[in-house]
Amino acid sequence: MAAAGAEAAAVAAVEEEEKKRLPEGDPESGGDSEDEGDSESSGDGEDEEKENEAEIQRLEEQLSINAFDYNCHLDLIKLLRQEGELVKLRRARQKMSELFPLTEEIWLDWLKDEIKMASESSEREKVYELFERAVKDYICPEIWLEYAQYSIGGIGQEGGIEKVRSIFERALIAVGLHVTKGTALWEAYREFENAILETAQPAPGSVPSPEQQQMLCSQLEKIHTLFRRQLGIPLLDMEASYAEYEEWSEDPIPETIIKNYKKALQQLEKCKPYEEALLGAETPKLAEYQAYIDFEMKAGDPARIQLIYERALAENCLVPDLWARYNQYLDRQLKVKELVLSAHDRAVRNCPWTVGLWIRYLLAMERHRVDHGIISEMFEKALNAGFIQATDYVEIWQAYLDYLRRRVDFTQDSSKELEELRSAFARAVEYLKQEVEERFSESGDPSCTIMQNWARVEARLCNNMQKARELWDNIMTKGNAKYANMWLEYYNLERAHGDTQHCRKALHRAVQCTSDYPEHVCEVLLTLERIEGTLEDWDAAVQKTENRLARVNEQRAKAAEKEAALAKQEEEKAEQRKQARAEKKASKKAKKNRIGDKRKADDDDEGEWGQEEEEQPSKRHKGDGDGVLPEEDMEVETGLFGRSGPEKPDRPANQKEKASTSRKDIPKVLHDSSKDNVTVFVSNLSYNMADPEVKLKELFESCGEVAEIRPVFSNKGVFRGYCYVEFKEEKSALQALGLDRKVVEGRPMFVSPCVDKNKNPDFKVFRYSTTLEKHKLFISGLPFSCTKEELEDVCKAHGNVKDIRLVTNRAGKPKGLAYVEYENEAQASQAVLKMDGLTVKEHVIKVAISNPPLRKLPDKPEAGRASQFAVPRQVYGARGKGRTQLSMMPRALQRQSNPVAKAENGMVQNSPATSSEPPEEPKKMSNADFAKMLLKK
Repeated sequence: MAAAGAEAAAVAAVEEEEKKRLPEGDPESGGDSEDEGDSESSGDGEDEEKENEAEIQRLEEQLSINAFDYNCHLDLIKLLRQEGELVKLRRARQKMSELFPLTEEIWLDWLKDEIKMASESSEREKVYELFERAVKDYICPEIWLEYAQYSIGGIGQEGGIEKVRSIFERALIAVGLHVTKGTALWEAYREFENAILETAQPAPGSVPSPEQQQMLCSQLEKIHTLFRRQLGIPLLDMEASYAEYEEWSEDPIPETIIKNYKKALQQLEKCKPYEEALLGAETPKLAEYQAYIDFEMKAGDPARIQLIYERALAENCLVPDLWARYNQYLDRQLKVKELVLSAHDRAVRNCPWTVGLWIRYLLAMERHRVDHGIISEMFEKALNAGFIQATDYVEIWQAYLDYLRRRVDFTQDSSKELEELRSAFARAVEYLKQEVEERFSESGDPSCTIMQNWARVEARLCNNMQKARELWDNIMTKGNAKYANMWLEYYNLERAHGDTQHCRKALHRAVQCTSDYPEHVCEVLLTLERIEGTLEDWDAAVQKTENRLARVNEQRAKAAEKEAALAKQEEEKAEQRKQARAEKKASKKAKKNRIGDKRKADDDDEGEWGQEEEEQPSKRHKGDGDGVLPEEDMEVETGLFGRSGPEKPDRPANQKEKASTSRKDIPKVLHDSSKDNVTVFVSNLSYNMADPEVKLKELFESCGEVAEIRPVFSNKGVFRGYCYVEFKEEKSALQALGLDRKVVEGRPMFVSPCVDKNKNPDFKVFRYSTTLEKHKLFISGLPFSCTKEELEDVCKAHGNVKDIRLVTNRAGKPKGLAYVEYENEAQASQAVLKMDGLTVKEHVIKVAISNPPLRKLPDKPEAGRASQFAVPRQVYGARGKGRTQLSMMPRALQRQSNPVAKAENGMVQNSPATSSEPPEEPKKMSNADFAKMLLKK
């Protein structure tokens, strides 16, 4: 009877599922059929259908070119679903799922479509297989709930009830601890067991048999157990579940269950702040999830830790660091093979560009003794993952070669594994040379670390020094022979596994070839001969090292002389430029005086003009006619002198004196090197700082007593943006270094130790990084009007922005470029994916990981080049051609002709210097008359 009841329930469930599967518009569902007479609607539908077919074809062609275009997959699936192309739709979803883990929404749409089409038992099995794939991509409560409810439709089959229970139990293990969504799964499980209980009840008025009674008791115990298990877990609405249990149970709740329930309530109170933070946070909620993970890690429950990691990854699947931390936890704590390998596989499918995830996956497979063929296949997938830099390929090859080396039994002279290792080493070298160099224009392995490791394996493990020497010879021919450390690495290998003869030969070659630290290899050679060499060997080594060091010292001396000559040449050029400027200024002043004398001698210029010249003889020409000329005349006057007046006003006399005095007072050597320990060097200050000494003294007095501040000025007395700050005590100078990068007047101030670079050439000064920075983005194509705040608003949606630097030219104008620094590589990677191609103020920006190209240092100026650059300045003056385009018309003639010009234009204006009577109109001059007047000597 119980079986019959279960079957009836199964049939009812199946009928319910059939009702759900009836499509809209079906006659059985009461839907209306379409109006076939509407020809206009039919025509529009045909046009839209053709457009969709063309778009589908375009998307399929695009995917045939680039199968990893995620958005293209989504668009194709959406169109095929809209058109009802079920066969193509299934194929498109299948291809996408092979390349990417699918999100919860995509899986639910796919499953619902397949459920509608599945009617026979064989088709139901395919749906079960699809559910199994879905629950492996991400842990999603909704998918598990859909899976369990779908399985209820098959309870009429053999073992159907047990299969449903099995799926519910797996779902509880996966997401039953989910604080906010786990309750729905527990309730669905209980409802299912209650339905089974209803079917097992005896008919009214009948006495149950012993078998029926036993089944009833067993079913009641199952429901009791579900209630008790649920009440021991911290879930939202626990109080409602407890009240329901009290109402349902005929017996009082045991004390142990009440105790577990209260303990779970306390745990829920601790979790609530983190759940509320997640509820109120904006995507991607990475910081909130990390705080929740840290909280669960302290509690130490593996199941809860795993669940919170999975919840975080469902919303941050493109964050490599999060996957790495999760996989590390699984590798070190849980160590369950299926769970660990599944997590690693999902990590590399979500973030295939991150080489670290692939390396951890290979290690995990080796750790769990996965078949060698599968590991090799996974390595080949890694090579095709599309890493973003050449060094990533070196790392993945090194990890795979390490794995192959661990498989070899080196006690045997030859084996299949050893040959495979050697073949892999050779393939790695060829791959980096052919594939990687062609793509990145660099091998990623300039020091040949893979070949070095190959040589070590041959020498130490295979006792094959001949092969090791061949490899090292190849390494040296790749541009490494000039480095002392490379020779010493080879020498140490020969010392450990070779013989003295080859050690000596290597060091003799090193002495000859090394260019960076020849003294070091010379010392090593002499040490070898001192311990093991004969007198002849010693003499030969001494002679060789002395000759080499003599040549090195000679080359260094020549380089120093050349440097000094260039410096002297630059000084002479600077002095010549200074003299040329002085002569130019003197000639200009003399010219001014001559023009002023002319004006004084002119009868028409008496009165206000003459008085102004007498009172202010040193003023520039622009102010000479302020009382007479109207506005347009002023513009002409300014143009005659290159518009230099308003742009570069003359200094007052006292300012000139101050500048000249400062030039005389500033010594060439601004700093005593004996006081380096109590002095700091401050740079990157604003050139417009009004009083640097006062400003900086106020700033640095917080570090200790300031002895002196020595700002550096140019020849014209302008502050050059750097200075020396000398303290009374050394501890004050050390404390002042803490002010490095402090913003002063809108610029980051650089504070560094005071070091003589001539004595300490290796001392590092601040420079922007020119190497790959995975946590920093380079953005181009920005509108010039984009501010730092506006860019920060765009970037902070993808992570915590530490710093933003807008790139400008020397004049401070933006170049449309920016560097954005995030807290970690994960946030930067996600920002690249989300922001590249984004439109900002109608500008499409490009976003990439910051990897500036290597900068070539400019060649030092040669002697012949100086004259080339000096010619334009002598011909055109300090402001270029504009300074030489002077009008050949005397000022007096200009003033006479101006009223005429204005009269012709109908804009006659009386000068304040003229009388109230209208002046006599001068005779108009033709072009020929005008030319004669100008050419008259």
